[in-house]
Amino acid sequence: MTASRSALIDVVDRSPLMAADHDRAGWVGLFTDDGRVEDPVGSRPHVGPQQIGRFYDTFIAPREIVFHHEADIVSDTTVIRDVVLEVGMGPAVTMRIPAVLRYDLREIDDAWRIERLRAYWELPAMMVQFARNGAAAGPQALELSRALIRNQGWRGSLGFASGFRGARFRGKRTVRGFLDAVAAGDQLRAWRALGSGALITRGERNPLKFGAFSEELAGASWTKVIAAGSSITASRSGARAGVLIAELGNAGGDITRVRYFAE
Repeated sequence: MTASRSALIDVVDRSPLMAADHDRAGWVGLFTDDGRVEDPVGSRPHVGPQQIGRFYDTFIAPREIVFHHEADIVSDTTVIRDVVLEVGMGPAVTMRIPAVLRYDLREIDDAWRIERLRAYWELPAMMVQFARNGAAAGPQALELSRALIRNQGWRGSLGFASGFRGARFRGKRTVRGFLDAVAAGDQLRAWRALGSGALITRGERNPLKFGAFSEELAGASWTKVIAAGSSITASRSGARAGVLIAELGNAGGDITRVRYFAE
């Protein structure tokens, strides 16, 4: 079965619709039996229907979540969704969370299902925003803590907290410096930001030579740089939307892998 753009987008569109309808069975059923949710990237993944169901119970069921689309990019069987998440934590607290969502889909019995969902957003920044609500955030913080322990247990709660780790500030500096050098046509400075053997691809699988990559992105401007785990995402502004996902090594000091998604 050949994937059409509309068929893949249709599956991805069901996720926010079912979350808004609080349709637990429908939302969990969007995933393959070995489906994987990494939300946020850097935290412990939820694998399989049982764990994904516990993820839903903890983070989706008690919330009102609105997805504000900025761009959708389809590459092979991957959909990249550039969004701002508006998350109602309670009657007095609403969060706005910049995010990049990566959905990898797989055909099963002539239908497309989500094999892996990776949500790139900044857990530390979200907690700072949450804390700025002051006393109004207290009841929601207590309820989230209780839900984590109830649904995830201590191990799962610590796994979620691992989303605080990562090369956040240094990694952002490295990727911004790389992209600034590419945009300026300074290939030598851009090359120095890459680790030994770093691979650059369009999408997941199509290799891009460094020269061709640099020529395509010369003069590009970038917005919404996000650090999640060992990954940094950057969204391309302007007439042609694009999302770059860079993997960092050496504590964020160099780039080991670059995936560039654009249509």
